[in-house]
Amino acid sequence: MTYRQRVVVGLSGGVDSAVSAHLLKAQGFEVIGIFMKNWEDDDNSEYCSSNVDFVDAAAVADVIGIEIEHVNFAAEYKDRVFAEFLREYQAGRTPNPDILCNAEIKFKAFLDHAMRLGAEKIATGHYARVRERNGGFELLKGLDPLKDQSYFLHRLNQTQLSKTLFPVGELPKTEVRRIATEIGLPNARKKDSTGICFIGERPFRDFLNRYIAKEPGPIKDPSGRTIGQHVGLSFYTLGQRQGLGIGGIKDKGAQKGGNEHAPWFVARKDIEKNTLWVVQGHEHPWLMSPALSAQDASWVAGHAPAAGGMAAKTRYRQADAPCTLEAPDDQHFTLRFSAPQWAVTPGQSAVVYNGEVCLGGGVITTDATTRF
Repeated sequence: MTYRQRVVVGLSGGVDSAVSAHLLKAQGFEVIGIFMKNWEDDDNSEYCSSNVDFVDAAAVADVIGIEIEHVNFAAEYKDRVFAEFLREYQAGRTPNPDILCNAEIKFKAFLDHAMRLGAEKIATGHYARVRERNGGFELLKGLDPLKDQSYFLHRLNQTQLSKTLFPVGELPKTEVRRIATEIGLPNARKKDSTGICFIGERPFRDFLNRYIAKEPGPIKDPSGRTIGQHVGLSFYTLGQRQGLGIGGIKDKGAQKGGNEHAPWFVARKDIEKNTLWVVQGHEHPWLMSPALSAQDASWVAGHAPAAGGMAAKTRYRQADAPCTLEAPDDQHFTLRFSAPQWAVTPGQSAVVYNGEVCLGGGVITTDATTRF
């Protein structure tokens, strides 16, 4: 009997993981599907799609002809991801829980579970690639530039990458949907999920209201004038334009430049004084950062890369920004950009690239400028 390598695939109910499972089976692997339940506080809520997603995942497994297991990681998620999410918001920062979920749940708790099932590899539907080179493993961008998800995977380490397959990383999304339709997958035209898994499509502020107390305070413009009241600094993020409640107020300074009708944007959150600072105009100098500092660094290779010319993203879906990586070590680094970056946000991740290779990144602490 021919030996078949066992691969456990994370089936989310979406088309990307479904096609990943199909491709692996077609390549001769023994494929087992796992559906991860990471959130259960809203099982009966209109915003929680977990139950629907499992039905879709089970239907996919049936069509492909593989087993599927439902595994509950909600306790691990709450401890490792959601608790950190709340801590960061309460500190006035804007975290990215999807990055932490990948590092702590999908490629740790899920990986451990798969190994207990006798798997030699795991696979997910992420648009990224792994390359073995010089005895190590590199994380590469997905070939579809519109879908590349390496930004969310930058905290993966050598052990995790050595056991991971990304079957759709070589494909454009259009081809993934074509394959799904061709083989008759029931979710071939299912809309891509957006937003944070435990929030779903509900209004973000409504969700935070359940966990974080409101502490109203002043909204001030660059001249120090109080022009409104915020509902609590945790409910705002840098660069935010909607929901400020100050649309009819003009910045006196902006009037001189003929820009009196420009929209307002959040530019700074002063935690000590509980003050929200806003500016008028998308290109206001207070929104532009020539550099940033980051901590809690995580490098794919297991050690910091050499300083020098790189590219970086300070948010997902941003074009790579040319920059210089300065003083990188196992905890911190600085990025100095060729052109100032817009709304660099503490708590978000700065992810560093050398061409198509994702080197790793860290959590933004400051934009390394003095603006006030």
